[in-house]
Amino acid sequence: MKIMAAEEPAKGDVLYDEIRKTVGEFQDKEARYYLLRPIGGGREWTALPDVLRPATQAELLSARVKAANHASRGL
Repeated sequence: MKIMAAEEPAKGDVLYDEIRKTVGEFQDKEARYYLLRPIGGGREWTALPDVLRPATQAELLSARVKAANHASRGL
């Protein structure tokens, strides 16, 4: 299920970027791009809505584990 323009996500919604193969939290919209940030924080990136979809529970869990591992290593 792709994100449609009429279904603009709310800040904090978790989306999967099919180009980058990663999960991010929706931050804002800039022109036609969505701004996403990695789970656990980090540098934002832009993505077109047509390459995004809601993240599955498994993808969200994986992203949270990855963020926890990075935090535990001080990365």
